[in-house]
Amino acid sequence: MFAYVVPVRFARFVTNKGRPARRSGLPRRGPAALAAAAFIFAACADRAAPPPVSTNPPALVWRAAEGRVSAQIDGWSLDRLLETVARATRWHIWLDPAAEHVVNAKFRDLPVGEALRRLLGPLNYALVPDPAGPARLYVFRDARQAATLRIAVPADEAPGTHRLEDELIVTLPANHPESIEDLARRLGAQIVGRADDLRAYRLKFPDAAGAEAARRTLEDSGAQVDFNYRVERPETAEVPLLGTGLGLNLKPKALAGTEGVVVAVVDTAVQGRAAGIEDFLLPAVSVAGPAAGPEDQLAHGTSMSATLLHGLAALDPKSEGTTVRVLPVDVYGAREATTSFEIALGIQAALNRGASIVNLSLGGADPTPFVHRLIRAGRELGVVFLAAAGNSPVTDPTYPAAYPEVLAVTALNRRGEIAAYANRGDFVDVAAPGASVVVFRAQPYLVVGTSPATANASALAAHLAATTGLRGAELEAAVRARLALDAAAPRP
Repeated sequence: MFAYVVPVRFARFVTNKGRPARRSGLPRRGPAALAAAAFIFAACADRAAPPPVSTNPPALVWRAAEGRVSAQIDGWSLDRLLETVARATRWHIWLDPAAEHVVNAKFRDLPVGEALRRLLGPLNYALVPDPAGPARLYVFRDARQAATLRIAVPADEAPGTHRLEDELIVTLPANHPESIEDLARRLGAQIVGRADDLRAYRLKFPDAAGAEAARRTLEDSGAQVDFNYRVERPETAEVPLLGTGLGLNLKPKALAGTEGVVVAVVDTAVQGRAAGIEDFLLPAVSVAGPAAGPEDQLAHGTSMSATLLHGLAALDPKSEGTTVRVLPVDVYGAREATTSFEIALGIQAALNRGASIVNLSLGGADPTPFVHRLIRAGRELGVVFLAAAGNSPVTDPTYPAAYPEVLAVTALNRRGEIAAYANRGDFVDVAAPGASVVVFRAQPYLVVGTSPATANASALAAHLAATTGLRGAELEAAVRARLALDAAAPRP
């Protein structure tokens, strides 16, 4: 959900411009954030923010039914133009991340084809009708297959819930008179997940009505009951291109006793050998069964783990080695989505295995008390949590990032501004570079989003923990200071 992955030629970085912003006046960050933005891949850029909303008549009038277009545009970003076109036409629009163009156009009542030519200037495009659905517009510099970035139109309505209406998460007190098996049998439910050390269980009922009736019964018996929510797998977009890349310029340092910093990456499975990072990985944990997927396709968990390690290398290029180790915690398995129950189990697994930093480059719109309780427990043990703020330019909270015990990370472009695609709500705590370059099977990939921003922030936390010995609240305070948003900059 929180990263885009685009393969690039190593000799010539292709900069990803992110999703379009709906708001103007993206704030400029202070010196601390600018310094942080420089520590990883300063060549990675983002589009300039769209200009302030004008009170003049509409600058682009697209009469889809008549096939005619009028424009009076001065200095629009390409993102803003394509989002406006997508809203007017409902086309599915794909953009070449390398495409650059500032839109200046004035005309009246032109046919669609001629209007696109005037609007897109030096860029190429292909408009492909689809009798079964919306047309597809590809905008590109040289080749149509390079148009890999989807221009998404942010929803105007409030985000909907992803609650699983026929499920409950049940936590039994130690003195509960019935076992979970007896309770499930009596209530007509299946036990589809369990964490016996937490006395927490995932129950599935025949329907929503059965779950609601059981909820009241369980609460009356003294059990703690939470709803379970679907959490989509973080999305990626990739296209194979020619090119080779450099490996990771970092070595693992031998550990003595309890020395070392464990960073848990709670995500999809991690393909360590294919990304050249296997020497830094602790034995993987899965709370969602075995992972399944194409081994030649870069997984989100792999790109986050590699981003973190490349960030460590960039922070201390003269280091002889690092005591940081990555603990892969797979909460997705072979499924396209997980639930808040599995995320909580992943967090618990990270705590049980000694993680002092937990990277959560995932999330959704639904707060989950069950997850929140485990995060609070980890925070009390001195664990630092970092989570992605989300890849929509809105201020709506994203969870788990919005919990007060979590450092919510948004993404910066190379100018030290919040990236055009990134969430900038009041819950956001810190900002880090929203791009990284990782190598997978000798192919370099540019990864863009608040997911890699979170991994970059986790790299800083791990670096500080390994080199200064900071832990817990002191470590969190140091990360906040280094990556702080400029308090004087107004948020749009």
